[in-house]
Amino acid sequence: MPKPKGRRRAFRVLMLVIRFTRRGRRNDPSFKLVVTEQSNPVKGRFLEELGFYSPKMKTKNFAKERILYWVSKGAKLSKTVNNLLVGEGIIQGKKVKAWRPKKRSETEAPKKEKPKAKKETKREESAMSLSEEKPKGGSSVALKDDDLR
Repeated sequence: MPKPKGRRRAFRVLMLVIRFTRRGRRNDPSFKLVVTEQSNPVKGRFLEELGFYSPKMKTKNFAKERILYWVSKGAKLSKTVNNLLVGEGIIQGKKVKAWRPKKRSETEAPKKEKPKAKKETKREESAMSLSEEKPKGGSSVALKDDDLR
């Protein structure tokens, strides 16, 4: 079969997502609500700005009509955005769990066994025995290195 002449065009399916992009200074966060392709970086290009959210000032401003338009076109909502919009009453539905607790490794996992009594080290034992002894013949005591170990 002969090859087709001209350029072959590959169609790319866009996965649109409505998510936050962080703006603002250090320790002063503010977020823009944007529509972007899912593969774009978080601080990268976006198609449209739909509003903003400032958690410190507790101000929110969302374009309800545009959000509903993009959702009708198939844009997915990030979990955090979904929870915020459900709370505002812009969309109907339930809130979803937006974060996962960190998995603890086996070494960090707390043991449910009975805690054992703390063993004293040799250094602590010798220090305790020295403090109990009274110095002989003067106010200062000359100790050897062997006495501390």
